Amino acid sequence: MSVDAVGTTRRGRGARKAIRQQRDVTMLPALKRRLPLCEPMDAQQVARIDAASMAILEDVGVVFRDPIALDDWRRAGADVRGETVHLDRGLVRELIATIPASFTYHARNPDNDLPFGNDHSIFVPMTGAPYLRDLDDVRRNPTLDDLANFHKLSHMLPAIHSSAHHIVEPYDHAISHRHLRITYSSMKHSDKTFMGMTTSPKNAEDVIEMCAILFGAEFMETHAVVTGNCNGNSPLVWDETMLGAMRAFSRRNQPVLCSPFVLGGANTPASVAPTVAQLNAEALSALAYTQVVRKGAPAIYGHYLSTVSMKSGAPMAGTPEISLMNYMIGQMARHYDVPWRSSNTLGGAKTFDAQAGYESATTLMAVLHAGCNYIWHSAGWNEAGMHCSMAKFVVDAEQCAMGYRMAEGIRWDDFDEALAAVRDVGPGGHYLGHPHTLENFQRAFFMPELFDNNSIEQWQAEGSVEINARALQRCRDLLNEYQEPRLEPGTDEALRAYIARREREIPAMDALNQEF
Repeated sequence: MSVDAVGTTRRGRGARKAIRQQRDVTMLPALKRRLPLCEPMDAQQVARIDAASMAILEDVGVVFRDPIALDDWRRAGADVRGETVHLDRGLVRELIATIPASFTYHARNPDNDLPFGNDHSIFVPMTGAPYLRDLDDVRRNPTLDDLANFHKLSHMLPAIHSSAHHIVEPYDHAISHRHLRITYSSMKHSDKTFMGMTTSPKNAEDVIEMCAILFGAEFMETHAVVTGNCNGNSPLVWDETMLGAMRAFSRRNQPVLCSPFVLGGANTPASVAPTVAQLNAEALSALAYTQVVRKGAPAIYGHYLSTVSMKSGAPMAGTPEISLMNYMIGQMARHYDVPWRSSNTLGGAKTFDAQAGYESATTLMAVLHAGCNYIWHSAGWNEAGMHCSMAKFVVDAEQCAMGYRMAEGIRWDDFDEALAAVRDVGPGGHYLGHPHTLENFQRAFFMPELFDNNSIEQWQAEGSVEINARALQRCRDLLNEYQEPRLEPGTDEALRAYIARREREIPAMDALNQEF
């Protein structure tokens, strides 16, 4: 039998069509959370963190290793001493007050637009993995085709709201050209929102120009279409690369995640509350700078949060302190009335095993109860981010769908009808054939497709297939069923022409001769 491009036996056309008709890949709307938030700090403790962070900004200061940013801060009235910027709390509060509490993400398919901020959340897959675990569960270097497959899966999975950007690094393309190919892949293979590369100021500008081709430059002046991420160097340093990329996004009114890179106990104090105070100061300094660049530009309170093993120095995921800090950071972001980002379904395991599942589930529950808005790294993350697992990618997405359903809260719309069924059935009966059950069974209780809840006898009769193998088969099925949401031909041609021109202009000493 022949094997198709993604490594599975070809089904007949009729069988594939039947599967497509059965599977609903429509993207879920942005999650509107209806559960109470977990807020472990009282008002006095929130004020204490705020006061400590403001004192750090005023007394210790933050290093901005970028002459343009230093000039910007001088004009804004900050106390600049060499590369260290001392920020008066009044100035910080004045600046962050101009950040929108909410906005709408606009996708190239308007059906996939997303309200964002306040009580709305979105799930975004992981990015940045230098390796993948592929459809044969082999850990290896990724290619651009592997990245395309992850973008296709992102498009097909209902709970995933974005195609992100470099979910995995495409090693078959020059480093200096990757941002162009990655951005095009995000745009081409999905019509959901996506992220933009911020690996250098010029790379960020290329992303913005490609977005202008896709959406129109005027449209971008008033609409959010792409997300940038800028990581700080904890403790208390922002560098020229990240600040230049931040300016590229903020100048064009596009949202940027202002993300201190926290390794608790290594680049922060070895204590939860002081770590949050430092992280909060770092995030506020960057959030304030976005408003120096352009008042009213959307910005997102970000962080990458991990704790460090004092035995090995390795980053850890799913620990109690990470959950506590997420709860606290959520409170601080709401205190300043700005949307915020966290990381989700993180794992340190080397394979898709029980450790990966426990760590990921713990993190998912914490960020949902913390009220996070931009829930990044929501699918595929394992081995502390060193690889993206195709099997874990689809299982994580289903876990996000389960978390989505939980966070929607209790439904009351059929309460009276269901109570009427109690009277109809009476003592000793069953509800399986009742009209209310027949109308509601699909929505009443979430039914995972990738978990096996059959008897052990049935599981054994069907081959004793464990979740990793089931998930890899799901990946194959989804990729076989994928239908590309085609770009408008003129737009596609313009994007390809821009990439070809920029690749001619950018030196690529590590590139092979490639046609596009």
